[in-house]
Amino acid sequence: MYGKKTEISVGIFMILGMVCLVYLSVNLGSVELFGSNAYTIDAVFGSIEGLEPGASVEIAGVPVGKVKQITLEENKALVKMEITKGTKISDDTIASIRTKGMIGDKFVKLSPGGSEDLLEDTDSLMDTESAISLEELISKYIFEK
Repeated sequence: MYGKKTEISVGIFMILGMVCLVYLSVNLGSVELFGSNAYTIDAVFGSIEGLEPGASVEIAGVPVGKVKQITLEENKALVKMEITKGTKISDDTIASIRTKGMIGDKFVKLSPGGSEDLLEDTDSLMDTESAISLEELISKYIFEK
């Protein structure tokens, strides 16, 4: 019914299509097939109001990672962050939750310290600043007068 050349060309076309789909799935889905180019650090916050997994982690306004996971531990928020390998973070770095713009998304700002001791995979930051709740500030201002 069909010639051998037609069947071979359709087969090659299908294989190329599947390879392209796998490539796009891996790249767009951020799947790591051959190891990760990031390491994980933790920070414990009293409040992370508005912060979500996938949020940016920045040093001096430059994205250096993202929030990987947020869990509750002893009534505090444990934030696991994926930091790009090659980014040096000292053990006295301060992590704070900030807002981009007036009503923007939340992100984690890392303010490096002066220590020469660097954090490694699965280490934790000790100094943190929790998120500032705009609603709480407004209610304090209104009800204190």
